[in-house]
Amino acid sequence: MSLFEKIAAVDLRVLRGVQGGVRFPGAVPVATGLSHAGEHAAAWIGTGVAGFALDRRRRREWAVATGAVVAAHGASVVLKRVARRHRPLDHHVQVRVGTPSRWSMPSSHATSTTAAAIAFAPLLPAPARPLVVALPGAMALSRLVLGVHYPTDVTAGALLGAATAVAARRVAGRTS
Repeated sequence: MSLFEKIAAVDLRVLRGVQGGVRFPGAVPVATGLSHAGEHAAAWIGTGVAGFALDRRRRREWAVATGAVVAAHGASVVLKRVARRHRPLDHHVQVRVGTPSRWSMPSSHATSTTAAAIAFAPLLPAPARPLVVALPGAMALSRLVLGVHYPTDVTAGALLGAATAVAARRVAGRTS
């Protein structure tokens, strides 16, 4: 068995385990709500636009942060078409939500949510930061609960989102 086959086997075992371990009756509706909020990074772009409009003193920072979310989402869409990994297809995995494409690597939801958490957290009031920081993990878990991604898809997405947000912050810091 090749390394990739071993990783794929572990990926599927973890995905099945997550789905089999869902005991909270509200887990699927919560995961579905997160899925809809994260579709095409809409909630995170909306948050950035609201921050830009309401926080006049830090408009540039909000613009950079929102740009990072858009760039991260765009990068994930391009990488999906390069990787061409199909979404989970296993009789033990329940797919509980529709998806805009058949490609799964990286998870665009995990990418944009992680980018948003890193980019927006410093701009938000301190009481909101723990919630924002918890969002990437919740979104990643929701993609498994809904059966539309493997664990490595959401991991790759989170890493891409983090890298994009950090890179955007560094580039903006050099141009200010």
